Order: sequence, then structure tokens, then C-alpha cells
Amino acid sequence: MLAFVALLPSFLKRSCYRLFFRYQIGKRVHIGLSIIDVRECCIDDDVKIGHLNLIIRVKKLEIGDHVRIGHLNIIRGGDEVHLGRYSEIVRMNEINSIPDPDVVNENDPTLLLGDGSIVTTGHKIDFTDRVEIGRRTILGGRNSSLWTHNRQRTMPITIGSLAYVGSEIRMAPGTSIPSRSIVGIGSVITSRLLEEGKLIGGVPAKPIRDLDAEDTSLIERKTRRDLPEDI
Repeated sequence: MLAFVALLPSFLKRSCYRLFFRYQIGKRVHIGLSIIDVRECCIDDDVKIGHLNLIIRVKKLEIGDHVRIGHLNIIRGGDEVHLGRYSEIVRMNEINSIPDPDVVNENDPTLLLGDGSIVTTGHKIDFTDRVEIGRRTILGGRNSSLWTHNRQRTMPITIGSLAYVGSEIRMAPGTSIPSRSIVGIGSVITSRLLEEGKLIGGVPAKPIRDLDAEDTSLIERKTRRDLPEDI
């Protein structure tokens, strides 16, 4: 049924989702050739979802207004996925939560992407435990990996607000990146970094220097041209 609905024009697709699946779909929502198979769904106004996206096995999906999801993204599993207002997931990202993991601790399979934040291209985000990304943060470049689980334990990952994370970084379970930070290409985060206003880099990653005025201007710029002033 969902595969058939995916083939319909967007205006018919919205009606089918509302009627047959009880999804809450806002105004001016455009959904391309994509499958959304979730237990509970709320999509606000002016959302754009491109082609060949697969959103499956999510218990609760919440998408804020003016969110953009590009093409060829997979979002799979978990208790909750919340995409904040004006956030964006560009293309070819794999965002996955392992169902019923064999772990010794309680886990919280939740993904929270903050208002105005962007996940660019080809990243892997494991949210078998909680992954929280603050507002106006960019997971930039390509091929970064965020892991919340190891053999038998999960731990959450946090990335603060107004941060820029470069290409091919790795985050281990239980790690964090502070707000107002820049993380250099290829860095490996193995601990909870807490001090704001730093350039972070290396293997393992550590603060290298304070951000200068040019760096600060970079991270404080709007992540989207249409981003409201209050985000």
C-alpha cells in the first residue's frame, strides 16, 4: 500500500497519508517518490521531501516547518526522530537505530536534529542510543560516522549549537562536541569535549586553539538564507 502511495502525485499522496494512515500533514507539503512507513507521523507546513528516501520502522516521526529532505536518504528504526524547524538532510545519508539491541544498559533510541541544522552528504548516524544535535549546526562535507553502540553497551552522543563539523570525522559512543566549535577534517572524537570556542582536531581529537574573529563569523552565519532571525 505504501509503495503504491509513493507513486502518486504529491497532492494525492498527502490525502492518502491522512486518510489511510492517520498521518498529520501540514499545508504546502511536497513529498516526492519516497516511502514513509512510521507508526505516528506529524509533518508541519512547507516541508519538502525529495525522491528515493526511505523512512521506515520509526515509532514517532516529527518534522518541523520548512524542513528539507533531499534524495536517497535512509532513516530507519528508533522510538523518535525529530527534525527541527528549517533543518535539512541533504542526500545519501544513512540514519539507523538497531532494533532490540543486545546491550546491558537502558538505551534511548532518539534522534533530535535542532532548528536550522544541516546534515550534508553520505554520513552515517547510529542512534541506537540518543543523538542530539543543537541548533544551526552543520555536519558538513562527507562520510562522517557517529556511533552510539559497541559490543554490549550504548551511550548517547551530543553535538552543541552553532558548530561546524568537517568531513570524515568519527564520534565514539558517549562523546560530545561543544557549542560554538569547529571540528577539523578527519578528527576522531573519543571523549566528552566541553570547552566552547575552540578549533578541535586530531586523533584523538582535542582543542587546538581559540577561534578567531573570522572563525566565529563562520559559525554564526545563517545555515540557510531563509532562516528566520529567531532561530
